[in-house]
Parts: sequence; structure tokens; C-alpha cells
Amino acid sequence: MLVVETIAKIRRAHFVDGKSIKQICRELRVSRNTVRKVIRSGATEFTYDRTTQPRPRIDPWRSELDDMLAENSRHPKRERLTLVRIYEELRNRGYGGGHDAVRRYAANWSKATREASAAAYVPLCFDPGQAYQFDWSHEIVILDGVAVTVKVAHVRLSYSRMLFVRAYPRETQEMVFDAHDKAFAFFGGACARGIYDNMKTAVDAIFVGKDRAHNRRFQQMCGHFLVEPVACTPASGWEKGQVENQVGVLRRRFFVPRPRFKSYAELNAWLEDRCLVYAKANKHPELRDRTIWEVFEEERPSLVPYVGPFDGFHAVAASVSKTCLVRFDNNRYSVDACAVGRPVEIRAYADRLECWQDGRIVGSHTRAFGRGKTIFDPLHYIPVLKRKPGALRNGAPFKAWDLPVAIRRVQRKLERQPGGDRQMVDILAAVLTDGLDAVDAACAEALSHNVHSAGVVLNILARHREPPPALTITTPDALRLSCEPAANCDRYDSLRRQTDGTLRSARRDGKAEALRDEGVLR
Repeated sequence: MLVVETIAKIRRAHFVDGKSIKQICRELRVSRNTVRKVIRSGATEFTYDRTTQPRPRIDPWRSELDDMLAENSRHPKRERLTLVRIYEELRNRGYGGGHDAVRRYAANWSKATREASAAAYVPLCFDPGQAYQFDWSHEIVILDGVAVTVKVAHVRLSYSRMLFVRAYPRETQEMVFDAHDKAFAFFGGACARGIYDNMKTAVDAIFVGKDRAHNRRFQQMCGHFLVEPVACTPASGWEKGQVENQVGVLRRRFFVPRPRFKSYAELNAWLEDRCLVYAKANKHPELRDRTIWEVFEEERPSLVPYVGPFDGFHAVAASVSKTCLVRFDNNRYSVDACAVGRPVEIRAYADRLECWQDGRIVGSHTRAFGRGKTIFDPLHYIPVLKRKPGALRNGAPFKAWDLPVAIRRVQRKLERQPGGDRQMVDILAAVLTDGLDAVDAACAEALSHNVHSAGVVLNILARHREPPPALTITTPDALRLSCEPAANCDRYDSLRRQTDGTLRSARRDGKAEALRDEGVLR
């Protein structure tokens, strides 16, 4: 067989140097037929593939070797013979070939057997409420005018084939928790078993067979919803073939052409509606006389009742910088100024972020996705403004603070007078105790009286905090007695006689006391 270097030399000698075929044969020591073939075909490489492999020694023993390999594969793994032992057994029966031929034949036999068994599947059958299947897919949608690859969580009830899908920016653990919570709330319950692949957000380690070391937080979620998690064999997607098939079907039905939405909330509301429409319009693949929705209505009483949302967060520790910021997922979030200098626990949910310290929340934000973003809450920096009121004008947290109209008017008036920044800080500090609406109403009332100082605004807030006086409105109905007394003069006379007797006794006692004082009586 010619190597590519020799073919290249022949082509250059003929087409570049203009040498004849006879001269090329003499210099390169190749035949004329070979040179003519290279020149006329224009090929730069020649290959030869053998159609059949001759096996003169092993062919007469193929049937016996097949039986030996098949019998050996049926034994437990610890009791199987090695290929050396099989070769020795075959040689004792009269085989005269070598060990390499037996080894190559056994390798091809094992490969063919695996491929034949992999192409066949066993149909599965589930009872109502017995199991559901979970999987992820990646789809492309247009969000706010930009093409975005979203991660779509798929949940499918194995008996009724009822489906639920929800889109997320990530496939992280908190997204898994939120997808399960939304799906079970949508179904009105959960199944006894959940079938998953070996995703890292659920499985920490894979052992022999179906044994898995599940993630602790994932086990907490399954315990909350009373679900038993079951993991598939690695690289065996057919074990949850229903949800695998659902991914392809919904991709063609829901995401082609690419849907356009403003936000994830709008996209997920649309997906939920489409799931209901799909279930009510399509027949059940096995119970052809009923729709998926009708079979789901039959399965609903068999579901494990929905016990309420799971507190599905992913917790990480973080340090607070001197600018009251913590870093999470390539973004920065503000926290209360009192948290500076001590670590906090960040609890990341699918849609929000909470920062905890000493058992209380020191910061809560809507979660941002992307990189390099800084999310401020101006209320976190008000305690710092009490010491540094000048930062109110150029502080980054206050640049985009959309204050109500009345507070903004008071701020503009105070900016034009000495000490106005400190007064404005006192007004904003009241937001922490009274709320933004109450402070805005107090500022509006102060402006209605043509005043805007901090003292007036704080006085109005103090008056509004005092409880109003009780209403004392008397009406004839309110003054009417429920039980009117009956007129009885005898009771008055008896009361008067008792009074007269008491007065006479008191007079006698008084005279006796006076006589004692004068020394007449002893």
C-alpha cells in the first residue's frame, strides 16, 4: 500500500517537474501501473478495507466458543471464568489456534451482545400516584428582546402523563426546590416515588446498583413532600423515558418558533397555561378513549396531599464589607449597617436572596442574574447617614432611590438651606420606624402648611402615632336604662328611719364625749 509521502512525490514529479512516467518509476522504484493510477485518479491517499477476516483456526470452533461465552456470562461476576481459562478449556477439546484469536473473538462477541440487548426495552406500567419523573432541558427564548438560553424543569406523572414545565436561569439546587414546589402545588399533591437522573444537585455519590448518597438538603425536600427519591442507572435515560420523550415533544410544540416575553414570570405563566391546554386536548397514549386531563382527574385522589411550600434555599456563608455589601453569584447585595464586621448566612431562593445574622434578616433582595451587578437598599445606609449626613447627596445607594413626591419636595427645599442634609437624614430615619407611606403623608401635611423642617414632620408623625380620643357621643337611646326601677316610697321611708336613728346615736355619743372631756363623766 502506498503511503501519502510517496503519492505526494509522484504528483509533484509529474505535475510540477514535468517528469515522465518511466523516469518517475526509475527514481522512486514503483511500477508504471501505480504511477498511472496516482496521476489519473487525482487521489492523495489510497486505503484498503478487508471485507472478510479469514479465521481458519477458530471458525470450526465458533459454535462451541459461543456456547462457552454465553454460559460464562450467565454466572455471577465473581464466578466467571477468565478468557485464559476459556482458551485452555477450548484447547483441551482440540483447538489448535492461539490465545489472541480467542480474545479478539470474545471481545467482538461481548460487544455484539451488549448492542443487541441495548436496542430492546421493557415497557413500564405505573399505578395512580405511584411515581413521577423529573428532568431538565435547555431551550432558547426571547426575553426582553434578547435571545436567552433558559433551563426548563420538566415534571411528568407516570400514570396520567400529566405534565408541568417551568423555566429558570440556572439549574442550581434552589431552582430544583422551587420547581418541585410549584409542580406539586399545580398537581395538588405528589407521588410516592420520584425518578431522577444522577444530577449533582441531588446525588453526592453513586454506589453499586441503585444505592445513592443523596444531598442532605435534597433529602429534606423529599421528606417534606413525603417522596422517596429513586435514581436511574448512569447513562440510562430510558429508565425515565416518559419525561425524556416529553422534552422533545414540548420543544417542538412550545419553543418553536422562539416565544417572546418580557420576564420569566410572564414566560412561566404562559407555560402553565399551555400545559393545561395540552393535557385537555391530547389523548392518553394508552387509554385512548380519554384525554390526559381526564386520566389526571382520576389519579388526583391517589396523590400524596400537598403539605405546603418547602423552605427551599441554598445557604452559603459570606463576609460583609465596610460598604455594607456581600458577594454572591458574581453580584453584590447590601445589608444593614449593623451587620458590618461579622459573617452572615446567605439564603438563596429561586427568586430572592435573604441575609441572616443572629437569627434575624439583615438584608432581603430580589435575586439578580448576570455578573458585576450591585443591588442597594437605601434603608440599609440610613444609620450611616446619621454620622455622615453629607453622603446623602453623592452616595451610590441614594442615586436611584425613587422617593415619593412629598418627601422629594421636602428634600429639594432642605438642600437649599444650611444644615438641611442633617434635617433630611432625621426625616429619612423615621422611615425605619413609621414606614415610607407614613413619612410621605407627614411631609405632605407639613407642605400644606408651608413648612418643611424636620421638627414639624417628626411632630406630625408623633401625633399620628398617639391613639385618638375615645368617641363620647350620647344619644337618647344610649341614656335609656335597660331595667327601669319601680317607684316605691316605703323603701325611702325605711332608709330615712335608719338615717335618723344613726344621727341620734351619733349625737348621744358626741355629748358623752364632751362631758368626759369636761370631767363630769368618768
